[in-house]
Amino acid sequence: MTRATGARERARTEIAESIKAEARRQLADAGAARLSLRAVARELGMVSSALYRYYPSRDDLLTALIIDAYDAVGAAAERAVAAAPAADPVARWTAGCRAVRGWALANPHEYALLYGSPVPGYAAPETTTAPASRVARALIGVAEDADDAGLLDPVTVESADVLRDAEQLVRRLGVRLHPAAMARLVAAWSQLFGLVGFEVFGQFHEVVHAREEFFERAAADLGRGIGLRTPAA
Repeated sequence: MTRATGARERARTEIAESIKAEARRQLADAGAARLSLRAVARELGMVSSALYRYYPSRDDLLTALIIDAYDAVGAAAERAVAAAPAADPVARWTAGCRAVRGWALANPHEYALLYGSPVPGYAAPETTTAPASRVARALIGVAEDADDAGLLDPVTVESADVLRDAEQLVRRLGVRLHPAAMARLVAAWSQLFGLVGFEVFGQFHEVVHAREEFFERAAADLGRGIGLRTPAA
């Protein structure tokens, strides 16, 4: 790569990041449904045709924002799991959940873009699938490591239909978990985002005051519900 080509690429990257930063500001002000390429271009002092060279449509820009947000919350969960005590699955699970909550509280508008109301007329492309799975993969990894260490207790799921779904998911993802544990994990994963969403969107107002302690206990209980066990002292 020549020096001139490298400079052009850096300039293009910087402009693309500026566009996304302004789009995030508009998400906070007006919400995803009202995101406008023309408005973004106007605030940046660009003509619309110049912005279209970076993001040909509103949906392309939304997809870029969604991928960035999924990668950010996924990376936060992965870092937290990696930094937690390796021998304590409940601590690792809770750390990952705590990181999701922390990221969501710090980035409520991006959290709403991912887990709030669907944006009218927008259909997420396949390129969002891998980033969207990063939090789940981090939590699945905790359960797999616990199972390898003998710290994942057997759990039961009475519904044959639920178990069949879990079996298919285990095969599709290549997960080293019993389908019953996988079914419990999917339920815990969805409950995690329910807990976080209730706090981000204000449903805990005048209901839960000790929110950090409440979350810590609830997250640990979710981990224990899939069979995670703290090693004996």
